[in-house]
Amino acid sequence: MKFKPFSKKQKTALRWWADPLTRKYDAIICDGAVRSGKTLCMSLGFVLWAASNFDGADFAICGKTVTSLKRNVVTPLLRTLRSLGFDCLEKSSASFADISMEGIGCNRFYFFGGKDEGSAALIQGITLSGILLDEVALMPRSFVEQAIARCSVTGSKLWFNCNPENPAHWFYREWICRQKEKNALYLHFTMNDNPALTDDIRKRYERLYSGAFYERFVLGKWTRTDGLVYPMFDKQKHVASPPDSCTEFRISCDYGTVNPSSFGLWGKCGDVWYRLREYYYDARKEGLSRTDEEHYRELCNLAGDLPVKLVIIDPSAASMITCIERHGRFKVLKADNRVLVGIQRTSEAIISGKIIISPSCSDIIREFSLYCWDEGSLNDAPKKENDHAMDDMRYFVMAEIAGDKMGGFFAYSARRR
Repeated sequence: MKFKPFSKKQKTALRWWADPLTRKYDAIICDGAVRSGKTLCMSLGFVLWAASNFDGADFAICGKTVTSLKRNVVTPLLRTLRSLGFDCLEKSSASFADISMEGIGCNRFYFFGGKDEGSAALIQGITLSGILLDEVALMPRSFVEQAIARCSVTGSKLWFNCNPENPAHWFYREWICRQKEKNALYLHFTMNDNPALTDDIRKRYERLYSGAFYERFVLGKWTRTDGLVYPMFDKQKHVASPPDSCTEFRISCDYGTVNPSSFGLWGKCGDVWYRLREYYYDARKEGLSRTDEEHYRELCNLAGDLPVKLVIIDPSAASMITCIERHGRFKVLKADNRVLVGIQRTSEAIISGKIIISPSCSDIIREFSLYCWDEGSLNDAPKKENDHAMDDMRYFVMAEIAGDKMGGFFAYSARRR
């Protein structure tokens, strides 16, 4: 592999454990912007430290899930190590790798996922000489504390890596704000700390994020979400009729009995999806609830004679899903209902011009101006009001535009972070 020269901060993350000025620390914390070069230099430094100080010892590398960990950290790390002359024997079925350099410093690295409170049990009982927690802010505290407790071998060290979240986050309060008390070396990264990042890619990120996501992912700040969820939405830019006939059609549904129901008809014109028209029914406002069959008739009216390939609907709307499937006209897809990921992906779709709203869709346009973050929440969360068209739009984006469908850029970015 070919490397560009590491930046000063990347070099520190690589060899802090060998530097007389920094080797006194028990832990290192690297946070900051996406694509700032944290992950590769930290994971490489972790293995180099282990090989230099231990032989036949056990270590752990942890991520949100084992699958994401292997994709984002382990695969590029092993490829890099092999290019440097290391022997790497990966046992995928057992989730570990044995790594050595010409038979010297042969250590085992276990892979763990810390996705929920139950994950702490997976790492319990093992004795470790060191641990690397990638995207530690996405892991539950119980898992992280159990993982740290496993490092009882003399000379063990802790390695933390993450992008910023809410400043009320437990990791920010317990580790970053108390770095001296924890005897931790803290390095804050920006995109300028990654020499391999071109100006064009850096500018692309600056264009594709806004609000709290811009401050976190581009500026690398632990900042609160406040104000409008989609401040980038501009009627002058994002409200227009499609210039040509659409070639594909979808309907997204946020279903409610007492709360409003919002259905959106989407049509694809070139590479852009247009919200062509919508159905919005507020039972409280109208003073009368509608049955599933009545909502289904409105769904059919919304589709008209168009060849709607798919209806994307909130997975919790069990009775409505059953009703749609019973009639047999539409294929149903249960939506990906992750809120924060969905909001981030929808923000990217708006900024990149992947979705446009037709002028007749007055309810979603109204909600754009009202949909706000809950400033009183300790966790990032939008207020549960004026959110029904917002939710059905989010379901649509997650199904049709997010991930690889956004030109592969965001999937590539996630792998290379």
